[in-house]
Amino acid sequence: MNFEELKKEYQTLLLELQDPELISDYQRFDELSKRKTKLEKILTKQEELEHLKAQIMENQEMLGAEDQPELLSLAEAETKTLQEKLTVAKKELENLISKGQKDLPSALIMEFRAGAGGDEAALFAADLLSMYQRYAVNNGWTTTLLEEDRTDIGGIKNASLEIDGEDAFLHLQYESGVHRVQRIPETEKAGRIHTSTATIALIPKATKTQFQINPADLKMEFTGSSGPGGQNVNKRQTAVRLIHIPSGLTVLSQSSRSQLKNKEAALSLLESRLMAQKEEKDDKEAAGQRKAQIGWAKRVEKIRTYNYPQDRITDHRIEQSWHGIEKIMEGNLDPIVQALLDYQQSHPKLSLVLQN
Repeated sequence: MNFEELKKEYQTLLLELQDPELISDYQRFDELSKRKTKLEKILTKQEELEHLKAQIMENQEMLGAEDQPELLSLAEAETKTLQEKLTVAKKELENLISKGQKDLPSALIMEFRAGAGGDEAALFAADLLSMYQRYAVNNGWTTTLLEEDRTDIGGIKNASLEIDGEDAFLHLQYESGVHRVQRIPETEKAGRIHTSTATIALIPKATKTQFQINPADLKMEFTGSSGPGGQNVNKRQTAVRLIHIPSGLTVLSQSSRSQLKNKEAALSLLESRLMAQKEEKDDKEAAGQRKAQIGWAKRVEKIRTYNYPQDRITDHRIEQSWHGIEKIMEGNLDPIVQALLDYQQSHPKLSLVLQN
């Protein structure tokens, strides 16, 4: 990578961000700001790398000229420490460059659906939604519940969660697929272990510059919210249903008590689904990948198993397991996420395995 070109790009970004007219174009301002942050991290790490190299070179010159055993021993020990730091810094720089080169979305939408297993599947889908919400909070990302259809006992038939934050898509890109749980449901009186599934699909959030719906193609309906808790807002017609007339695609948002917020959430979700639909139509490979994400929610189609009796989570794509299931379900997903990222980096030609 040519770091001189990156420095020039960084200086150009600084000048663009000083343009007063940019304030009126929030989308462009947001894109430039995020790119500036990425370049700062890369350039700062490169400076650290060069500084470490210079220190190592100075120590090596001293080792060649020094004849006092004690000082030689200290210089050798310091050189070893510097070389270890250099190795770590190189790895960190490679990761930063890799992130910077990927044209990843700044925000994504995770779609949750209960699969096989009835009420227990819906409860598991709710557990997964909570897990990713907590993981997002742990990373300082913002979340917005765009869509939610709860069961009477607190499970989820389906839900859509928007997550926005630096590297959110990078870390969550391999979470799509069928998740399987093996545990004794709270409603099980005989103590038998049940197997249930829930599916997760990921779609990038559409930005106004990427996709915008023609208002003439929309039909909007306002209804009372339904499901647990809906009784309190039924009379206020807060739920918003959007129908995209050309495609027939329908979205219902009722997670907020505010009609305006539900309208914004429904529009964001509809735009993102239509953009994904368009990309799939243009690219058969993308369509195949998305079908693989959702699958048919059968028990045999799984990317990960959450085995409560054995306190173990297993990702079947990389054949790796972790213990401490309760802690992980509280949003401590870092070990799993990092293992998937490391696998992708060490097996670039096999990265599609993670997406399928």
